[in-house]
Amino acid sequence: MAQQDGPESPNLPEHRTTTMEKGRFCLAHCSCGWRGPARRARSQARTDAEQHATR
Repeated sequence: MAQQDGPESPNLPEHRTTTMEKGRFCLAHCSCGWRGPARRARSQARTDAEQHATR
């Protein structure tokens, strides 16, 4: 199940991040096509997504 992470930034509307679970791992995805590494900790996947959205 995907969930929306973090507030939407008015300066970067194309960067809408979500997290997705695949087995024991959680991955961050962005609407721009970026994908984060597979993480066992959901919190780390969310941090990856937040860092990507602010770049």
